[in-house]
Amino acid sequence: MDGVFVLLGFAVLAVPVCVVILLVGQSRLKTRVAGLERRLADLTQAPVDAVASVHIATPAASVDPVLPVTMAVLPPDIADPTATASEDAAALPDQNRPLVIRRDRAAALGGWLARNWVYVVSAASLALAGVFLVQYGIQNGLLPPWLRVFAAYGFGAALIAAAEVIRRRSGDTESSDTAYLPSVFAGAGIVSLFAATIAARQLYDLIGPDMAFVLHMITAAVAIALGWVYGPLLVAVGLTGAAAAPFLVGSGAGPTPLLYGYYALIAATGLAVDAVRRWAWVSVLALVLAYGGGWLMLQAGAGQAGWIACVAALAALSITLPVLRLIPDHPDPATLSALIAGGKFGWPVFPTRIAAGSVLTSTAALLLMTETTPTVALLTCATLTLIALALLLWADKAEGLADLALLPALAVPLKLAVAAFDYAALFSQYSAKAIALRPPETAAPPDVTYLVILATAISAAFAWRSLRGGRLSVIHGLAATLVAPVTIATLELLWHPASVIGDWLWALHPMALAAAMVALAARFARDPDHRCMAYATLSALALIALALFLLTSTAALTLALAVLLLTAAALDKRFELPEMGLFIQIATAVLSYRLLIDPGLDWAAQAPLPAVIAAFVTTIAAQGFALRLLRDLPRGMTKGVLDSAALALIAVFANALLNRWLLPWLSFTGPSALDFNYATTLNALPWLVLMLTQAYRATLGGAFKRLRQIFAAVAGLLAMAGLATSAIALNPLFAAYPDGIGALVLGPLILDTLALSYAMPGLILLGAAWRLRLPRPVTLGLLITGSALLTLYITLEIRRFWQGDYLGAPGVLQYELYSYTIALMLTGAALLYQSIARRSPLLRRLGMAVIALTVAKVFLIDASGLTGLTRVFSFLGLGLSLAALAWLNRWAGQVAQTPEAPPPI
Repeated sequence: MDGVFVLLGFAVLAVPVCVVILLVGQSRLKTRVAGLERRLADLTQAPVDAVASVHIATPAASVDPVLPVTMAVLPPDIADPTATASEDAAALPDQNRPLVIRRDRAAALGGWLARNWVYVVSAASLALAGVFLVQYGIQNGLLPPWLRVFAAYGFGAALIAAAEVIRRRSGDTESSDTAYLPSVFAGAGIVSLFAATIAARQLYDLIGPDMAFVLHMITAAVAIALGWVYGPLLVAVGLTGAAAAPFLVGSGAGPTPLLYGYYALIAATGLAVDAVRRWAWVSVLALVLAYGGGWLMLQAGAGQAGWIACVAALAALSITLPVLRLIPDHPDPATLSALIAGGKFGWPVFPTRIAAGSVLTSTAALLLMTETTPTVALLTCATLTLIALALLLWADKAEGLADLALLPALAVPLKLAVAAFDYAALFSQYSAKAIALRPPETAAPPDVTYLVILATAISAAFAWRSLRGGRLSVIHGLAATLVAPVTIATLELLWHPASVIGDWLWALHPMALAAAMVALAARFARDPDHRCMAYATLSALALIALALFLLTSTAALTLALAVLLLTAAALDKRFELPEMGLFIQIATAVLSYRLLIDPGLDWAAQAPLPAVIAAFVTTIAAQGFALRLLRDLPRGMTKGVLDSAALALIAVFANALLNRWLLPWLSFTGPSALDFNYATTLNALPWLVLMLTQAYRATLGGAFKRLRQIFAAVAGLLAMAGLATSAIALNPLFAAYPDGIGALVLGPLILDTLALSYAMPGLILLGAAWRLRLPRPVTLGLLITGSALLTLYITLEIRRFWQGDYLGAPGVLQYELYSYTIALMLTGAALLYQSIARRSPLLRRLGMAVIALTVAKVFLIDASGLTGLTRVFSFLGLGLSLAALAWLNRWAGQVAQTPEAPPPI
């Protein structure tokens, strides 16, 4: 009984086909007559030369017996075998726009589906009929496996045959009565053939993988041949149905790696059809289905090695098939360059863009994949290297692909960084084989050496492309000097290979690469453009610096970086290379990071003094000499960074030396160093210096102006908080007992801890207000704060002179009061003198305000404690001083009103 149902199923499936064939047979005469009438009308209305051109451009093998074939249907390569890529672009301007899938095309697709949705449903139904026919036999066990597969093959072949009969008799265009029907039947037949092969291999194991691949190739060849003749609906149905077939034909065994090749074949089918018919969206659809189907197979457990091979194959197919050439020759412009320029110099042709999209997708797929074994991880890095080498060597004639190699090349060090952060298989197993963890007499793993070799191969390929010349030769030269060194730097920072293979063996890697960079610099030196030579020189010096760091002390790397900075400035001076300015700024930032943070001030406080002095002095000297070398070049930002960094490091160096001097005093256990006013000030000084340098750099402008202002504000708040704590909470004047923490002033008079706490930051603030051209509110704040700290210092020094080391004693001595008066008088006189020298009314008013404060102090405070001749001579001296200051004030006012004399000729 079930066999009868199977036969009925075949009959039901055949009913739509028979009906359509009958309808076609009835309308055949009408269609042919209408076609002949249209052709006759065209011949009578069109010019003679246009008709002749149509007949000349139409190959005999492509002429349809009913429908005319025009140049618009044929691709340029068939219409004119000698056509070049630029002629292709000119003949197909719509395909070479920046976007192929645009809003207008999406709207047109939606409108077509709204009008012709029945064809889509029919195609889906027929395709599913073939799949369900196989599944029905599986579920009921009616037919032997080989007969089920042959039934699916027969059903697919019947659909394709019916489609060809309809197309040859009535056509497949919008104007025919059977529009889209041939594409519907042929597309469903292609899906059935793919499904039958999958069933024969995946479900029943009737054929081996080689035979399955051959059958898939035959089916794909049939699909390509039909796609060249039929409309785009066939291609869409065939590609979509073929991609969905593995999911519809279920298998309890799960997916196999063979399916990766199957999806690569689907992509090749769509790309091949597009290469002839120039339906750009077909290539996009084919690649989307191939990448999506392959990724789903990966998630289902088809294996990571097959996925790696699949994405590499898809990238290769997208490069070769759209241009139908084994050696790519994509014309300029390149995709990344066009995107950076915003299309200013034109957009790349569609084959270039589809290749760029595929390379980007394959690179991202390999970069984001989490490998399960170290072997697969190495295979991933090797595949990225292979893609980069193919784009640089195999596609060397394709100027449109000249910049795509940057994507897989940069992905190699980024892949290593991601593996370290995610603790992936390769990184975790490599770290577990550290010298301290593996058994004695056990060889070190060679994984890091393999990775360095892969990166070096990419750098060598970039160097070869750069030496061949071209528009991107400088970019290729820069990449040649960066890929391998950046890979080594990534390994050193995140993988720490020295702990696994030893310092000396790991140091040989950067040293060997440095030797290669020196040889490359010598070769680049022959070119008139010396930028690549400079890049290679800097790369070699950086690698040597890394090797020195591995084999010597911490200070060695700082010294090497300082020499590297000076070398970059010398190269800029010699060859005028503006790119060196950015490198100098980065080197300055790295040196500041090393001296302030890692190893930083903690290292400066504990390391041997000669090493500390060498690190700071060499860095400051290198920045000073670099500034001198660049003084005649227009490098405003670079010179500003060097100047401010050198000033900052001088202050930090002084702070480090002071801290080392104070360490013996703070070595006892008990109070923290922050409980002393001078220690708190010293800890606030780096923030103060950072505030001043960032505020000064912000005045230079640039892209980071706002960020530097934020850094300056945060650093200023921290510095002022420390100085306020030192001046108020930890001020020895407020110490209640002489044996309290920080109650005593240490050191000789004037050069004591009061100078460290208040005089030094006050002088720094006043010097910055005078030296740096900062905004007026900032300058005024620096003047006020610096003057307040200096006033506090002078006041406390006077009290120490009369009271001794303990300033918190109650009461004030009479001579101490008089000393304050003399200090105020001298300050007022100095301000009046400066008002004359600078012709400043503001300073004159400030000087008179100080004098008025002095007078108030004398009459309200000092007079109460004076008696006898002391009172007489005190007021006599005060009167004479005030008279002299009054005369000085009047003179200052007259000078300020006198116009300044012109300079002598």
